[in-house]
Amino acid sequence: MKIFSTKEKGFIKIIDAITKRGEADTSKVEEIVKAVLKDVKKNGDKSLLKYSLKFDKVKIKQGQGGCPLGAVKGQEIQKAIKTIPKKDLEILKLAAKRIKSFHERQLQNSWAFNEKDGTILGRIITPIEKVGIYVPGGKASYPSTVLMNAIPAKIAGVQEITMVTPPSKNGISPYVLAAAYIAGVDKIYQIGGAQAIAALAYGTETIPKVDKIVGPGNIYVATAKRLVFGAVDIDMIAGPSEILIVNDGTGEPSWLAADLLSQAEHDELASSILLTTSKRMAEAAAKEVSRQIKELKREAIAKKSIDRYGAIIITKDLKEAADIANRIAPEHLELFVKKPFEILKKIKNAGAIFLGQNTPEALGDYMAGTNHTLPTGGTARFSSPLGVEDFIKRSSVLAFSKKGFEKLGKDVVRFADIEGLEAHGKSVKIRMYSERQK
Repeated sequence: MKIFSTKEKGFIKIIDAITKRGEADTSKVEEIVKAVLKDVKKNGDKSLLKYSLKFDKVKIKQGQGGCPLGAVKGQEIQKAIKTIPKKDLEILKLAAKRIKSFHERQLQNSWAFNEKDGTILGRIITPIEKVGIYVPGGKASYPSTVLMNAIPAKIAGVQEITMVTPPSKNGISPYVLAAAYIAGVDKIYQIGGAQAIAALAYGTETIPKVDKIVGPGNIYVATAKRLVFGAVDIDMIAGPSEILIVNDGTGEPSWLAADLLSQAEHDELASSILLTTSKRMAEAAAKEVSRQIKELKREAIAKKSIDRYGAIIITKDLKEAADIANRIAPEHLELFVKKPFEILKKIKNAGAIFLGQNTPEALGDYMAGTNHTLPTGGTARFSSPLGVEDFIKRSSVLAFSKKGFEKLGKDVVRFADIEGLEAHGKSVKIRMYSERQK
């Protein structure tokens, strides 16, 4: 890994180059995605079958009950679950239990208060009715994505959860199906890519239209989510994965290296950055990265990530490291120091913060219970992890008494006059006049 110092003039440019890596020109992708969205909106299932054959090279077989998209039935799910080792199934259930426990604490209640004149003001919390979850396919299997997206939705009270995932010749991973069953997913369809997002956003003969789409995907999926926003809500536009570690010179270099590589193996655009106050640790960690990367099955991917978007930066102190961390606003931030809670006070921008040397990022990905769907690309400056609050709506409630209306009526009329909205004022005046006539 390249080692820099904050004393070098160009280190800010290095940081900016890494953080802007996801800002690629998507105009060509957008053109393709727009055509897919338009086609699916017009032709429904027929288009989905066409694009599955074109992009995924899979001819979807007709499912039970005449379903042209092979919707996964309960029998298939139960059959898949039986193929999973019992120990693995228990791990999925434990992860689900911990995710549920953490997210249940995020539940919000409706509330209201009475003013002295009898006026009632408040807010009602209601769940979103229908949610679609996109689960990536390809070479990897992501049961954790299913749990992280479906469980908070279920806790919020979502009535119908529809899951889509790219088709393959071998079918859906049994681990993904087991996670869907455990999390309470209602419907599962083997369809992926921009066409799956279109189906969820607009509905087809088979796939029901939803109110919100969540879940990660490739650039085509991310672009499709951005373009259908408005027709439906979305969680976020997820960019390449990233980790930033703050270190005070203590701990095992091998641990630091392993944590950096835990993100580098995701894809070539992933970013791994170490900020340390120790030159000795910087050199030791770099050496460990070079050694450990050769042991990875995804060595080629991790090496490209480290070479392009990996960096070790020596800072003058932990305050400077915290300032740089806030500037980057990373998806994952590890405070790999002796006294992490002291530095925590200085952190303003991060998706998830891992405190201490016994809290590697991987714990948050799978078993901690916190959500691993996090803001990327610096959006942690204004965005938050996925949670129960993403699956609810908040409605304001107003009930004015006669006395309360009379108290504010004249001021409302004047405010409407200030803005030049005559009819607004008249809607209040007509009531005031009617009351005087009585």
